[in-house]
Amino acid sequence: MSDLAELAVVERDGFAESRHHGTLVALTADGRIAFAAGDPNAPILPRSSVKPWQAVVCRAVGLVLDDAGTALSAGSHTGEDAHAVLSREILVSAGLSEEALGCPPDWPEDEPTRNSLIAGGSSRSPIRMNCSGKHAAMLAASVVNGWDVGGYLLPDHPLQQRVRAILEEATGGPVTHVTTDGCGAPLFGTTTLGLARAAARLVTAAPGSAERTVADAMRAEPFFVGGTGHVNTELMRRVPGVVAKGGAEGVLVAAAADGRAVAMKVLDGSPRATTMLAVAALRALGVDTSGVGDLAEVPVLGGGRPVGRIRLGADLGTFA
Repeated sequence: MSDLAELAVVERDGFAESRHHGTLVALTADGRIAFAAGDPNAPILPRSSVKPWQAVVCRAVGLVLDDAGTALSAGSHTGEDAHAVLSREILVSAGLSEEALGCPPDWPEDEPTRNSLIAGGSSRSPIRMNCSGKHAAMLAASVVNGWDVGGYLLPDHPLQQRVRAILEEATGGPVTHVTTDGCGAPLFGTTTLGLARAAARLVTAAPGSAERTVADAMRAEPFFVGGTGHVNTELMRRVPGVVAKGGAEGVLVAAAADGRAVAMKVLDGSPRATTMLAVAALRALGVDTSGVGDLAEVPVLGGGRPVGRIRLGADLGTFA
């Protein structure tokens, strides 16, 4: 615990009910550490926050998609009809069907869509899983290059080896751990600092590069990065120039167009404070966050009404 910081406190009628510890780092536009809470060099599993870099690799090896398709390949979509349709289109363009997807079947995260599918007698399916866009792009990129489609999720597959290499280059450090993500894709460990550096590099890359193409697509089509009401989508819609991508188990990274960036990992895995923390960090870096006031506040409810709030932890007092 000595390497961790108190990032957020859950208060209910003035009582500190829960505390979220972890690591957070904020970078200036020139890459210097503006503020760090906890050890920014501690190893973490970045989960879906590295999807933009998986999309970068797909683009770099020759897969050309429009903005919506590129954003979908870099996102964690909510499984709405438009997401499923576009994932299928990417597969069909490569001569593949849904059966090629290696991600597990799931219900859509979007509640109205899920309820409609259940009412219609549908069951869980890989195409509705929030990673199906990424998987469709990985499959299509493999087809473009003549690589084995059946083994596209193996760590030694040519595509995944390129993902590992580009992550090490972008984060500025070696992979700290290799495992399997929830969707079945290889997951390469990094650090909170490395994740922030990668995000900054993504948004400041030269126009026309694979990195900048992905960043621009995410900003142009934020619905396909998340979905209706998704916090990543809303943050990008309301703060011009920002790219944001969360990951499971309390990971989130966000970067402004000039390279100011923040990354975090909440140790207990809860994401409930991560967007609030990102907004606070971006604001402390001088980014105009005036359009996201509701995302900067997380109420604690009792009987359906606010009886408290989640506030910044003691180790983030300079953000107040």
